[in-house]
Amino acid sequence: MKKQTLIWLLIFICSGGFLVFRATSHGMGEVYTQTVKGNEAFVPPREIIGSDVHLNPFRTMGVWIAAGLTLCIFSFLYKDNPFYKFAESILIGISAAYWMVVGVWTVMVPNLFGKIAPITTAQIFTPGTISAVEYYYYIPLVLGIMLIWRLAPRGGWIARWPLALIIGTTAGMRLVVYFESDFLSQINHTILPLLVATSDKGMYVFDWVKTLKNWTVLIGVLTTTIYFFFSAEHTGVLKPVSRVGIWFLMITFGAAFGNTVMGRITLLSQRFEFLLDDWLWIIDPLSNRLGM
Repeated sequence: MKKQTLIWLLIFICSGGFLVFRATSHGMGEVYTQTVKGNEAFVPPREIIGSDVHLNPFRTMGVWIAAGLTLCIFSFLYKDNPFYKFAESILIGISAAYWMVVGVWTVMVPNLFGKIAPITTAQIFTPGTISAVEYYYYIPLVLGIMLIWRLAPRGGWIARWPLALIIGTTAGMRLVVYFESDFLSQINHTILPLLVATSDKGMYVFDWVKTLKNWTVLIGVLTTTIYFFFSAEHTGVLKPVSRVGIWFLMITFGAAFGNTVMGRITLLSQRFEFLLDDWLWIIDPLSNRLGM
């Protein structure tokens, strides 16, 4: 047996022993509920006194399954393994099935079936929502069938027509939106007063904070634009100016990357909190097990 395999085997054995000890001595991963008006309401473990409070086996099983899948995903930090592939396949499969069902009920049922066959749709899917038949909705129905035709063994070229229509229509609609938001709007926000004064009791006072902010925006835009000006070599005056533009770019990229990393760290901390609080009962930030 390899040394690395032996080490991980010992880690698994110790972890299993810790789980058994924790479950038998302190309790862990249990979810208690109380029936309130026909619904199951969560009850903190410190408030389980009462005949109507009971251990919910399904929610408890859900906590243990979620903890196991979380550990399977974390096992990729060691190396690619069957546990990680199993959890990854479950995530992709459930996500695909979930969004397919959501798409059917939020798009196809109300916007397609409800338009071409409103009476049948109201009887089967959405009672009480009968509307008039709109025959032009047969056009997207035909286009959708043509798009799915790619799965057929022959005639896959038929799917190119609706795909081309989708891409062309989306590009044309988004062009105006992006031109206004990413081009005209940014130019508009760049045209700023270089000297800012605010009115205070009838007197104008120089606002050096807003003035400095506007100058920073102006210098950042000009120097960054000059850095991407490749028609002339960056020598002489252009060299230090372009280097200032590099500084602005690096600060922007660093802030964006830091924001992304903080978002991922937030997700990671939430999973650790779930493992240590809801599953292992090691921490108790909400005092759900106070006095136990």
